[in-house]
Amino acid sequence: MTPNIQIAIRFLIAKKRSLLMSLCGIAFGVGFFIVTQAQLSGFEEFFIRTILGTDGAIRIEDRFQNTLAHVEAASSTTSGSKFFVADRGNRRYVEGVEYPDEIIDALRTMDNIASTSSVLKGRVLVQSPLRSESAQVYGIVLNDHISVSDLEDQIVFGSIEEFRSTPTGILIGRKLADRLQARVGDSIIIENRGDQNRYQVSGVYETGVSDIDRVRIFMHLDQARSLLKKPHGVSFVQVSVFDRDRAEYDSVVIENMTNHSAAPWQDREKVWLDVFKALQVSAVITVSTIIFISGLGMFNTLVMIVMEKTREIAILRSMGYSRADISAIFLWQGGIVLVFGIMFGFALGAAVTWGVSNLPLRVRGIFSTDSYVVEWSAMHYFWAAVTAVIIVMVASLAPARRAARLVPGDVIRGTAS
Repeated sequence: MTPNIQIAIRFLIAKKRSLLMSLCGIAFGVGFFIVTQAQLSGFEEFFIRTILGTDGAIRIEDRFQNTLAHVEAASSTTSGSKFFVADRGNRRYVEGVEYPDEIIDALRTMDNIASTSSVLKGRVLVQSPLRSESAQVYGIVLNDHISVSDLEDQIVFGSIEEFRSTPTGILIGRKLADRLQARVGDSIIIENRGDQNRYQVSGVYETGVSDIDRVRIFMHLDQARSLLKKPHGVSFVQVSVFDRDRAEYDSVVIENMTNHSAAPWQDREKVWLDVFKALQVSAVITVSTIIFISGLGMFNTLVMIVMEKTREIAILRSMGYSRADISAIFLWQGGIVLVFGIMFGFALGAAVTWGVSNLPLRVRGIFSTDSYVVEWSAMHYFWAAVTAVIIVMVASLAPARRAARLVPGDVIRGTAS
């Protein structure tokens, strides 16, 4: 241990109470920085997984035709050359995907596409013996849809095998089932444009997304075609990918390749993703205030040490210590408090995060969970440490520079300031 560090420790010991308060402040700030980020990141990640497991990473929907704007350009060689440009802001859309098999064949050439599912959607009226509700039918090929969604894992009553083996079987959301008071094995009527057909409830699913669980009914694609009177084409193609962060780039490629609109999950859920980001920034600002206040406490402690130890500082200068050495002694004091504060903060953050993850919490709305969701990430600890380092070291710099400017002769004469 160098003499500078030994002196720094002796100066700190002389201010035990102030040292302890600064240390606790830094530890609490770092700890709760980690906890808040772990919770918010956990809920955001859980929300993203729910969306990807329900509506897929990319949805390929309506075919578009770019309108062509007639542009006349002047040329030095010709009196008026003309060309056409595609106005992507004014596309004309043709509803649905007329040739889904061709689209799927084209998607197989892309290395990030994991699987696809063709879906036929339509609005219907569903009736049980007790009441009727508006709903949306989703006609699917079961094996294909399971490969792009978490539908199989979302079944809470009944079974996916029962649905597979029952031609007129349907899967309904839990909220819709509760409103209809329908249970597995019940027979319900689905009406479309005056035509009524009877189907059997093979299973009840729950995604946790209220808007889905309240209206969506899954049935076999051939049954949906018969019910909706759509013998050809589908409403959209749902796509899962290997790397979800590339979904936006892949969507652009798909649009250029297929002339169909492709909506990545980032665009579809932009509002909620922005909400999570805003909450994370707000939490960083709020929790950083604790570390900032601790930094001010560290600043006051070091200033008091400088004022009380002016004679000792003068002796050190007389013994040959340079201004850089004096400055280093006070920076070491801030560094020592900082290191221990971060260590205790890491331990506190990990302990509280673990405790929070075991707390019961029933959430139904944009996702479904029965406990707090946290994400264990080294980046939370890294940014908590960086925030503490910046605040504490800036707070330590001014007292260190002030101590370094003391002149031994001024101290002896009593004129040091």
